[in-house]
Amino acid sequence: MRRTPSSQRVARKLEMLDKLREAISSTTASLKKRLEDIIVYKDVTEADLEEPLQDLVFSLAEADVAFEVAEKIAGSIKGSLIGSRIRRGEDLGKVVREALYKSLLEVLSRPGRIDLASMALNRCGSSRPLVVVFFGVNGVGKTTTIAKVAYMLKEVGAKPVLAAADTFRAGAQEQLKKHAERLGLPFIGGSYGRDPASVALDAINYASSRGLCSVLVDTAGRMHIDSDLMDELRKIVRVSRPDLKLLVVDALTGNDAVEQAVRFNEAIGIDGVIVTKVDADVKGGTVISVTAAIGKPVIYLGVGQSYSDLEAFDPQKFLSRIL
Repeated sequence: MRRTPSSQRVARKLEMLDKLREAISSTTASLKKRLEDIIVYKDVTEADLEEPLQDLVFSLAEADVAFEVAEKIAGSIKGSLIGSRIRRGEDLGKVVREALYKSLLEVLSRPGRIDLASMALNRCGSSRPLVVVFFGVNGVGKTTTIAKVAYMLKEVGAKPVLAAADTFRAGAQEQLKKHAERLGLPFIGGSYGRDPASVALDAINYASSRGLCSVLVDTAGRMHIDSDLMDELRKIVRVSRPDLKLLVVDALTGNDAVEQAVRFNEAIGIDGVIVTKVDADVKGGTVISVTAAIGKPVIYLGVGQSYSDLEAFDPQKFLSRIL
């Protein structure tokens, strides 16, 4: 797997989330100016905030934040500021930033957090490994993401088994097997056309008999509107009884990623989300939108092409980049 030079990674991190950062910066400046106009002589009213917050909604929408989510964020900021009286000499920029931070943190933190590494470590040597099934449409980087998760688990001592339950797409078995070989990890696959659920079960039995910590199950990439293939995913879930069902989405697809999250969550029940290609995403709104749309946490961000380019999602760290 090609390693991205550190200088390129730094440049990409400076560019990522630019659109979202611009939206926040513009709104901060606009709200600050509005508060300067009304300072001391009266409390902040809804009318004072209407124009800058409407601008915020449209700016967030341009940064790939779903419109309904943008309106909720604006409403939360409005609730924080209406009725407040700003004292002379108070740092207005700080007042606005704190209102924005509080609103966004509420959206990103409400679903809680999932510590996949700790969960896997707790199963090491037990009769039942941690079973994680990955879902997603074609092209989001699902198989590569599984390899990154496998690398992370191996590094912390929670050795996984990679299971290629994608018995549909040509080359899928070989792709995951190649990652397993590079990482020095066991691989369980099956012939094309074989029942995917049986491959997942074989991998679980393999891990259980050897006291391994976790099983990572790759499933066939499919459109979220394909009911027959969704039925196949439900069978994999029913047979493997996973501890976690994780959806992989592409940051660059914007609102389509939100639609995928909603449909997969309705059909299967998603526990968490991994957002890929964040290093190439200059807008940044997908992370916020997906979390708000299904009420489930984003647990990792894909930020490069190396196995180590998987970043645990931290809402506070994420907000520090855009505020």
